[in-house]
Amino acid sequence: MAPEIRADNVAPTSNSVLIGPHPSYIQVAKPYLFQQQLENQLNTIGTTITREGNFRLAGVQWINDVRIALQLPVRTFCTACVYYHKFRLVHKDNEYQYQDAAAAALLTACKIEDTLKKSKEILCAAHNGKHGIGEHLSPDDSAFETPSKIVIGLERLMLEASGFDFRVRFPHKHIIKLAKEARINKDVAKVAYNIMLDLYRTFAPLKQSCAAMSFASIEVATLFLDTQQSNIRGERAPSYRKWNTNRAEVLETILDLLEHYTDYPKSSAVGASHPVDKFVDIQILVKNELDKEWTLERHTEHHEAPKSNGLRSNIKTPKTPITPASPSDMRINGKDVASPTTLSPRSSGSGRKGVSGRGQEGTIRFMLDAEKAKQEKDAVAEHYKVEYEEYEVEVEEPIKQERVNRGPAPRHPNGYHDRYQNNHKRIRR
Repeated sequence: MAPEIRADNVAPTSNSVLIGPHPSYIQVAKPYLFQQQLENQLNTIGTTITREGNFRLAGVQWINDVRIALQLPVRTFCTACVYYHKFRLVHKDNEYQYQDAAAAALLTACKIEDTLKKSKEILCAAHNGKHGIGEHLSPDDSAFETPSKIVIGLERLMLEASGFDFRVRFPHKHIIKLAKEARINKDVAKVAYNIMLDLYRTFAPLKQSCAAMSFASIEVATLFLDTQQSNIRGERAPSYRKWNTNRAEVLETILDLLEHYTDYPKSSAVGASHPVDKFVDIQILVKNELDKEWTLERHTEHHEAPKSNGLRSNIKTPKTPITPASPSDMRINGKDVASPTTLSPRSSGSGRKGVSGRGQEGTIRFMLDAEKAKQEKDAVAEHYKVEYEEYEVEVEEPIKQERVNRGPAPRHPNGYHDRYQNNHKRIRR
């Protein structure tokens, strides 16, 4: 009887390769970003500064208007703005409508902050606030069926863009505590509170801590009202070390805020009530402080890219961005091109295959602890390491015999070679 041969007893041949499961990808959540990282992500999606600012402010204004209509707290507004900014750093502007992204960000923030609102309620509040009293609709109206599905589809992309990071910050609590410690008047504290709301129209909440934003808001408020400046800037001011921040971070936040006020004075709560010349004077004052202190720079932790022959070698020029299509142009055969079915990371209509752009091979896992993710990557890399051994082998090669040069062949009197003459004779015969 012949012995049974099993597959697990067969030794693999030299040409066979054992391929195991894909190790998957790990995406670590980033609660803070540097200015250089923000610029690189904006260059990657191919956006321009002017268009990016317009869409960013339009989305935040949409969130603020709906938040006021639904009487949602300030913390929901802050969380929605952070998720909206993170979403726009990953997806191109021509892949979605900013109203849909703002609604998805507000819906996500309502769930995180436990101020639950349905997607139809958010869309209904936006519709009723935009139209007159005679055109008010109820959340159960059939007009919100399709937009509601789009918002729910974008909600998943909103979570993926943020790395499923539900850690949020509330700087308004810090600004009240700091105002009490610095003995700031209520009028100045109220202006600083509104300045903090305007700060969420910029990318400062993605870069700075609550303490840095609180110091910056109160200092700008004292400069606006020209009072109690020594309570926040002089020797009587609270210690930066106690609040775990430094002067460089505060100045960067102040300049981000002043640039917003000078570029978009009407798109803010405080900027519309002050002249632009006031913002320019304060901006000059802060920049003079940067020039005097050689240890301070415009952006903290900003490093130049390595150069090669005097030129930057690893920076690619982004392609010319496509102008966002209008709602009528984004419909094909009655279907919305920007709907979640085409904007899904696994669909062919999306400009980026997933949040990380890695395509469909492997699984993307989201983690919060960067150190644990690094340890797991190192442990998994040991099993997928390919080792090579180099051998030096001496091989004897035969020496080719050199052809001896015997000189030119004799020529025929008519100028032909003998071999050509003989061939000619054969043909004639």
